[in-house]
Amino acid sequence: MAVYTGDARRAVAFPLGGIGTGHVALCGDGALRQWQLSGVPNHRGFLPDSFFALRVSSLEPPDDVVRLLRSAPIAPHPRPAANVSDAEVPDRDEPPLWPYVESTTFEAAYPFARVTYHDPALPLAVSLEAHTPFVPLDADASSLPLVRYRFTLTNDSAEFRHGFLLGTLQNAAGWDGVTPIAGTRGAGYGGNVNRVLRRPGQSGVLMDNPALADDDPAAGELLLWTDAPAAILPRALDAAALLRFVETAKLVTPTQLGDYSGAALRAALAHGPSPMRAPSGPSPAGHTWDAGAAVAFALAPGERTTIDIVHAWWFPNRYADMDRFGPQHPYGPTRFWVGNHYATRFGGALDVLDAYLADRERLDAASHAWADAVAGSDLPEPLREVIAAQGTLVRSPSVFRTADGRTYGFEGALGASTRNWNGDAGGSCPLNCNHVFNYEQALARLFPALGRDMRETEFAIQDAAGSIPHRVVLPLYLPQLHGVPIGGPERPALDGMLGAILKTYRSVLDGAGVDWLRSQWPSLDRLMSHISEMWDKSGDGVLRGDQPVTYDISLHGPNMFVGALWLAALRAMHEMSGILGLESKFQDRFVQASAAYDELLWNGEFYAQPPTGEAYDFGAGCLSDQLLGQWWAHQLGLGHLLPADRVRTALASIVKYNLRHHFEPHGYREFADGDETGLVVCSWPHGGRPAVPLRYCDEVWTGVEYQVAAHCFYEDLPELGLAIVNGVRGRYDGTRRNPFNEVECGDHYVRAMAGWSLLPAWTDGAFRPGRYPYVAGTEWGELTIADDTTVTRQRR
Repeated sequence: MAVYTGDARRAVAFPLGGIGTGHVALCGDGALRQWQLSGVPNHRGFLPDSFFALRVSSLEPPDDVVRLLRSAPIAPHPRPAANVSDAEVPDRDEPPLWPYVESTTFEAAYPFARVTYHDPALPLAVSLEAHTPFVPLDADASSLPLVRYRFTLTNDSAEFRHGFLLGTLQNAAGWDGVTPIAGTRGAGYGGNVNRVLRRPGQSGVLMDNPALADDDPAAGELLLWTDAPAAILPRALDAAALLRFVETAKLVTPTQLGDYSGAALRAALAHGPSPMRAPSGPSPAGHTWDAGAAVAFALAPGERTTIDIVHAWWFPNRYADMDRFGPQHPYGPTRFWVGNHYATRFGGALDVLDAYLADRERLDAASHAWADAVAGSDLPEPLREVIAAQGTLVRSPSVFRTADGRTYGFEGALGASTRNWNGDAGGSCPLNCNHVFNYEQALARLFPALGRDMRETEFAIQDAAGSIPHRVVLPLYLPQLHGVPIGGPERPALDGMLGAILKTYRSVLDGAGVDWLRSQWPSLDRLMSHISEMWDKSGDGVLRGDQPVTYDISLHGPNMFVGALWLAALRAMHEMSGILGLESKFQDRFVQASAAYDELLWNGEFYAQPPTGEAYDFGAGCLSDQLLGQWWAHQLGLGHLLPADRVRTALASIVKYNLRHHFEPHGYREFADGDETGLVVCSWPHGGRPAVPLRYCDEVWTGVEYQVAAHCFYEDLPELGLAIVNGVRGRYDGTRRNPFNEVECGDHYVRAMAGWSLLPAWTDGAFRPGRYPYVAGTEWGELTIADDTTVTRQRR
């Protein structure tokens, strides 16, 4: 379990929420921020008056202590990191209505976050464990729009203590997720309705806004719920009213009779423990309501209790209103409704809650099993951190599912890193950008059905000649980006098309089945024919000409970045031909191409590029991505694509020349600075840097770092791989950057899902005894590698 204390809590923001459901972040100081429940990516989204607080009283000696369950905002870093916003505290300058706790400790073992509150004036030990169920291979179980907050209160004093734990939530129906809210005043608010929920052993507040049209993007429901004895304030004007409700609450009968049993507490709360009146009816124009649940508790010395509070939400409307790449289209004000998949499974926020409650034991047990499998493994600590955090990328606002069940992804979420060319709210560079998703492994490995779905979408937009544009236009019935400038890069990305073949074979290995592969084969065969006709015109197996790639430019002439992907694709096509019982035409081409690329590009240390004189070519440079295809080949069990000794030498050269331990401003985006450690995209160790070098060459991309590190593990170069991963985690240690948000062209950038490959690389790449988590297409659990190389699996 990763632990963050002191200044290391500053930028911690732990996403909570399901796949494609939107999320809220629990931060290092214990506050809730980054509210993105409606699915609009916006790290600066702030929902006021949504917090937790505690009042603790005792009869003799007389005592009454109140605290907001968060610490004071941590002072900004004297040298804030560029391109990130996780350390921002929207209410930093607002004086607290109750005192903050003195400090917090934040611990994480995904999907669980734990906050321990420290304050010498509090007579109780107080901690919070928050999570949204996360079960590998079960996308539905991992797609609940809900957060369970479990508070543990322990009376470690010598006196009897009683009091109230307050959970609050603002009715956000009508909020667009971006426009700032002032208290309970905000654009889109007005007509909000809060209804008391009362069930046997349960209570809460169900929130909606009937004044909104059913198809309004902000129409939906929220729920504040507990199954503990609670007093409910269904409507409040502001946070002061919520806290005043707790200050005036009383437990007269239990106090007089000394009966603090659950039944006695519920009876005392049934008719209202506070004289305060709640406002009635829908909220006035431009305003919404807050709501609170004050949970009563009583603890003898040494006694402990747990209190569950749930936030659930349901926003059914999603529109394809994101940025559109390619030429401007004359769609005008037309809205394209695509919906949210989770909303088709539930009829509202209460249905979400009931689905969780009906399966709570299994969901929580499976979530704990995954968290324990990672946190308790024998992976080196930085690898445990990376593997644990990969789930946050899968369930970030960068990934969503439409009502028809299809899976889509932005490259990331617009944020501080995109304000040089865009805004900081919405999705970055839509959609399903195949050359960026070339690095993604976590989504497809943890939830193979979603990975298969993305392949089907990719081939659904293939043109008759076999080409695949690297971005998907949504809805799918709209014209796709064929024969037009796309953007990032201008023409269909060759590396992305080659990756489509590798991702298809990955799905086959993860259990997609022969019938599924047979259904995709015509598309695969057409794609390979297109690539050969377009770029291998000489027939020698080497791809030449204008080769659009992930650096948002084209490379020209032979290069191993494209070449190794091509070699891996040839090997994958050969294997898939065999599965289908077809005669393979790909193995001979692989042998020919491998020898040709090796002879053309090997310079004794790494695979360079013959000079072409074209802008953005890297020439004599050492490209960190030069062996991306070999990284893929190892994951797919395809063996070495090039001489193994040269592969290892090239990897060692990449780390030797590109792993920096100090950075100066370089004119590109800065994702590492000062004396931090990071792997640059490309360097020219022996000179020869072109006048117009490879775009982004001086930047540091975590996705590239993770694939190089994983490749080092596959090649039994663990020290080199760990040096890279230690550098990444050193930058994302909470002091200046969020350990749960790796940034590139946007927050929660999907290229960083390459980090998942560290797990199979460590466990499969060399003999390393120990206990490790595994996810294998149709099962997951823990495996133990014994000293005698015996492997045993405990399936979950």
